[in-house]
Amino acid sequence: MTTVLITGASSGLGAEMARQMAALGHDLALAARRTGRLEELRDEIENAHPECRVEIRALDVNNDDQVFEVFRAFRDDFGTIDRIIVNAGLGKGAPIGTGRYDANKATAMTNFVAALAQCEAAMEIFRAQKAGHLVMISSMSAMRGMPKTITTYAATKAGVAALAEGIRHEMAGEPGLAIDVSVIYPGYIRSEMNEHVKKPMPFMVDTPTGVAAMVEAIEKRKPHARVPSWPWVPMGTVLRHAPLPVVRKLT
Repeated sequence: MTTVLITGASSGLGAEMARQMAALGHDLALAARRTGRLEELRDEIENAHPECRVEIRALDVNNDDQVFEVFRAFRDDFGTIDRIIVNAGLGKGAPIGTGRYDANKATAMTNFVAALAQCEAAMEIFRAQKAGHLVMISSMSAMRGMPKTITTYAATKAGVAALAEGIRHEMAGEPGLAIDVSVIYPGYIRSEMNEHVKKPMPFMVDTPTGVAAMVEAIEKRKPHARVPSWPWVPMGTVLRHAPLPVVRKLT
């Protein structure tokens, strides 16, 4: 049975990925800051899927030492970790130069620096096992520099994607290592992170629908996937190549 470690698993996309991965028969290692929510999620999954083993641990991904400790502890619990999904993230931010460097720095530290720590801890385990599947949750905003409140967020998600591609590039040249790397670019999926946004977003889907598309791409171990595929596969090409005035109207 495959063991999947998910960070940021207490709510939103992370919690729903846990539910859907459990339904596919995977054992779960779930980590987040809010252990009360993790306990509720564990009980829910175990009731729905008694055959599924679920272990939980508190994790603040901005605590580098704790990232390594928790990942290694999960590895010891199960004996092996087959897939690690770097999902924990932060969505706050402000236009650059408007006095909210604190918010932008917090987003940068959580979404990129903490993701780097998670990659280090994950790849340490996978290199020792000589196998594994690293999954990075990016965003369609990574396709292009974005304005206003999501400038920093988009930059961190582009950084996450580049980090994953670099690891994939290295693994392709390492004989004897069966380590896959996937980058998932979700489009607009309703979740706890964006529920405060009042402006209606085009092509928004509910959490179960959006996560189902994410899980399908992860299960296929795709190197990269824009999800849901409609409209985000063609939209990603537009976002990446269209003139900025056009991109501005779409975001």
